[in-house]
Amino acid sequence: MSIWGIIIGGTAGFALGGPIGGLLGAVAGHAVEKRIGPNGSDSQATKRVAFTVAVIALSAKMAKADGIVSRDEIAAFRERVHIPPSEVKQVGKFWDLARQTPAGYEDYANQVAHLFPARAPILEQLLDLLFHIAKSDGDITAPEQNYLHHVARIFGFDDNEFDRLLAIHRSSGPSAYEILGVSADCDNQTLARRWKELVRTHHPDKLIADGMPEEFVAAANDRLARINAAYDALARQRGL
Repeated sequence: MSIWGIIIGGTAGFALGGPIGGLLGAVAGHAVEKRIGPNGSDSQATKRVAFTVAVIALSAKMAKADGIVSRDEIAAFRERVHIPPSEVKQVGKFWDLARQTPAGYEDYANQVAHLFPARAPILEQLLDLLFHIAKSDGDITAPEQNYLHHVARIFGFDDNEFDRLLAIHRSSGPSAYEILGVSADCDNQTLARRWKELVRTHHPDKLIADGMPEEFVAAANDRLARINAAYDALARQRGL
């Protein structure tokens, strides 16, 4: 069953408590039994559901951060995530309900953060999606930037790591060095080592093994393509 069939059909509601479980129960139209702790379980199925709900809930809440609620966010989400045409309407309703839930975005961020190690690549992938959605209606606004900064801190990323992600998504576009997270004066060995590290940790197969649903492969492939293109550009400049 696809991730959308799981979350919209309500079959995952009984596996998660906390705000994520509450949102799933509201979508399915039934109360959620909190059979396990508020942070969910460590199963891969739970991680896939939590990742998906967190992306939707956090992006829906972010749409309110600058006082502008736009359907562009859903369009941006669909650019990176596979949603069958038959499920688009239901996912849109899920999005609207997430925006209205009483739980704050910090609650969703904290719950999904407890399912993965701090600064895990899968959490960075989630942040990358949120950045993509934030800039869908133009530049990332100051309220959106503050929102993303707070979520990044909940996920364990420091200010330097956040600044790197912000640079990657600014309207003027990042430099190849910023995408790879290295300084322009690094040596060739450091550059190659960093590139290989990023390819290994952000490869879609690795992220899926860590709990990312397969429906998010397009987003992960886009991220990996940016990493490879940045290294290729610098390798040509350096004659490697």
